[in-house]
Amino acid sequence: MEKTYIVGIGMSHFGRFLNRGLADLTGEAVTEALADSGLAAHDIGAAYFANASQGVVEGQHLVRGQLALRRLGFQNLSITNVENACASGSTALNAAVAYIASGQGDVALAVGADKMNAPDRALSFAIFDGAWDVGDVEGQIARLERLGQAMQPPERAVEPGQRSVFMDVYAALARFHMGTFGTTQADIAQVAAKNHSHSVLNPKAQYRHAMTADEVLAAREISWPLTLPMCAPISDGAAAAIVVSEKKARRMGLTRAVRIAASVQAAGSDRAAEDLDRHICRRAVDRAYELSGIGPEDVSVVEVHDATAFAELQQAELLRLCPMGEGGRLATSGATTLGGRIPINVSGGLESRGHPIGATGLAQIYELVTQLRGEAGPRQVEGARVGLAENGGGFHGYEEAVAVITLLQR
Repeated sequence: MEKTYIVGIGMSHFGRFLNRGLADLTGEAVTEALADSGLAAHDIGAAYFANASQGVVEGQHLVRGQLALRRLGFQNLSITNVENACASGSTALNAAVAYIASGQGDVALAVGADKMNAPDRALSFAIFDGAWDVGDVEGQIARLERLGQAMQPPERAVEPGQRSVFMDVYAALARFHMGTFGTTQADIAQVAAKNHSHSVLNPKAQYRHAMTADEVLAAREISWPLTLPMCAPISDGAAAAIVVSEKKARRMGLTRAVRIAASVQAAGSDRAAEDLDRHICRRAVDRAYELSGIGPEDVSVVEVHDATAFAELQQAELLRLCPMGEGGRLATSGATTLGGRIPINVSGGLESRGHPIGATGLAQIYELVTQLRGEAGPRQVEGARVGLAENGGGFHGYEEAVAVITLLQR
């Protein structure tokens, strides 16, 4: 199998852009990735276009990539549309890697874009309604309610804020973790405060204002124990990466190329809630470590799918960056902050950088490649050599329906 490298990256600004279309956001990211690589559209052998929301928001259920990419000069090539919920972007990268590694071509484009904000706000939240089993909504809610009984919320009347169903999912998972391991709401607030502070250093982030843990705790409650700053926003944006074979990378010069040491995609299983060793992300990362010969002790910088701050705390455990149940202590120790032992979500994460769901996985890759090249400026992780990304999508049973782990090495 061919070794694969990333030679070009691009990312639009993330935010709420009611006056910008999907093709416009896609163009910003792809144009930057092409310029970064020194390649042109006609050099691309195949493109993988990730998008999850345009069917709901605009009624564009099909041929999204063909429409978004044609005006950029991508014609007469293979364009594949990818939908894997919030893991769509990393799934597109996984497909591009497979295209190169199997010898089908030397250059592939992975791009993710989503335009989630609409004048009708209800459409933005409806995007998430189809990311779990719509034929068993009552059963899924009942399982989550039982899971969340491990830690009861304070007895007070709080009107829940407008939110996607996934905030209730994460809240139930957080309460289970709190009841099982002693994690506190203050631990989760520390994660959110860290990420909001990191985002100040990211010029492409949706939110760029620092917050303290006390400010996070005092904010409007969404679904206990989660407050608004602990939750990812509704976002618009795009990100892209150009993947090449080792032969092509050597012809181009390896000065700024970053090797894809592993790209592993996994589906969930019917495990017991308590059986976290069989969690989809634990199984996927163990496979990535095995394939790459890299261990958790080798990782320099991490981007995880923090759709809520609790998710980052748990993913630190599942990725073997700390023992199970100690994610809260890891966060409060400062180890995951820029300058700490294992910086996580230096980009600001989904909570602050933003979460246009089709683009999120590739936004993580954008950050890690920037870090491994040593080009991250004031948010640079010193001596970064290995980057780890975890991108999850949908929900089934007690975990994500799909997860993608990517290991990058310089």
